[in-house]
Amino acid sequence: MHRKEAGSITSLLRHRRALIIVLAFTAGGSLFFYTFTTLMQKYLVNTVKMDPRTVSTVMTVALILFMLLQPVFGTLSDRIGRRNNMILFSGLATVGSVPLLTMIGVATNAFAAFALIMAGLVIAALYTSISGVVKAELFPAEVRALGVGLSYAIANAMFGGTAEYVALWLKSVGHESLFFWYVAGMAALVLAVSVWMPDTRTKGYLDGSGQIETD
Repeated sequence: MHRKEAGSITSLLRHRRALIIVLAFTAGGSLFFYTFTTLMQKYLVNTVKMDPRTVSTVMTVALILFMLLQPVFGTLSDRIGRRNNMILFSGLATVGSVPLLTMIGVATNAFAAFALIMAGLVIAALYTSISGVVKAELFPAEVRALGVGLSYAIANAMFGGTAEYVALWLKSVGHESLFFWYVAGMAALVLAVSVWMPDTRTKGYLDGSGQIETD
């Protein structure tokens, strides 16, 4: 609090690597999360032709179970590290997005759709359970709130917030399956950045040169 550069854009720009990592994590992670939560209700009604009341029940139960998964996967990250959690999330999301969304689209009953949605949410939990802390750990205290808040807001608005718009537009022009590849492609970006990200289990953060620096 007593540093002149605290909370300033000038100071934040010394941590460009951390900014890039948070932008990428949020872009791919939020897109995947929104796809299997908010978009999924419209997808089940419009594409699967499922009764809206059944969809509400399926998604309510799925989201309750998803909520309960958060401490489980948070505990996992404490054991294996945030970097490994993100590699697991992004790797599974990259290879799983297209087949999961394709199979949900041809699901013949609510139970099959529920099982496939839960598979997607289990993958998402690897990210959502640590989303805040993995990003905060990349910045020193004097720019942590600004670094996480600004980069999260930009990437979430651009990719998570537009997930429904992009998906429904592609469906309207007859190319709904392209959205599945879009989600997989953004997950692949997260995978690349996760591999590039250093392991912060030393309770350090990235300094301006991109190296781990301990407090």
